[in-house]
Amino acid sequence: QAHFAPIAKALTENEQKIIGELKAVQGKPADIGGYFMPDQAKFKAVMCPSITLNNILKDAQVA
Repeated sequence: QAHFAPIAKALTENEQKIIGELKAVQGKPADIGGYFMPDQAKFKAVMCPSITLNNILKDAQVA
């Protein structure tokens, strides 16, 4: 539980910001650099559009 407490706190504190980042990209066409072999950087940008959420998850992996 001690491991997840800071993660839960960060998610709660940034909930509206994360939701806003996710909503901002909804319903728009996305260029992933191809269908069969997409560009990995473009694909990641489309699949992980919330910088705030990405940073929280990255920090959770390090901890």
